Amino acid sequence: MEIIRFAELSESKWKNAGGITREIASVSIDANRIWRLSMADVSSDGPFSEFAEYERILTVIKGQGITLQSDDGSIDADPWVPVQFSGALKIDAHLKSGPLTDLNLMFNPDYCIGYVTALNGPHNQPLELTDQHMFAVHGLAGSVKINECSRLLPGDTAIIGSDDGEVELADGDAALLIKIDLSDRVSPGSLIVTMR
Repeated sequence: MEIIRFAELSESKWKNAGGITREIASVSIDANRIWRLSMADVSSDGPFSEFAEYERILTVIKGQGITLQSDDGSIDADPWVPVQFSGALKIDAHLKSGPLTDLNLMFNPDYCIGYVTALNGPHNQPLELTDQHMFAVHGLAGSVKINECSRLLPGDTAIIGSDDGEVELADGDAALLIKIDLSDRVSPGSLIVTMR
């Protein structure tokens, strides 16, 4: 398990230069990135960058939410409610009420499938890990306990890749659980994991 503190993250400009991204972790096979977890600050309305081969799951973690408009319709992204959409969509984003920060999971469905679930305390969540599953936990509120020994504050992320684990949330705690299911054709030994 690796704990990545919010203060350790580096900022970079969006692909379209319209905002700020902090990469948390990414996993590749050879030169092919199969999934990526990052945080983004959105301070104004405007287009999202396109990532045609990826599915995206966006969760507003700070702020009042955002509307994602495309030719397929609109998606309301409210605080702490994950929404999924194709990275190939031409998205025009409209803030509901001021700047926000969101957590983004992008994954290539040719290699893996990603899931994001909001957890609210009090709650205990066992993590049943296998070679074909990876987990991450992102702190939203309070002090979330991981594996009885580590705690996540808001903005911190735990990357969990081996052994069983457990997420413990007391009353007032909240977190996002990110699960990656690798395709049967992906060998875990071929993965290149990059953090921050």
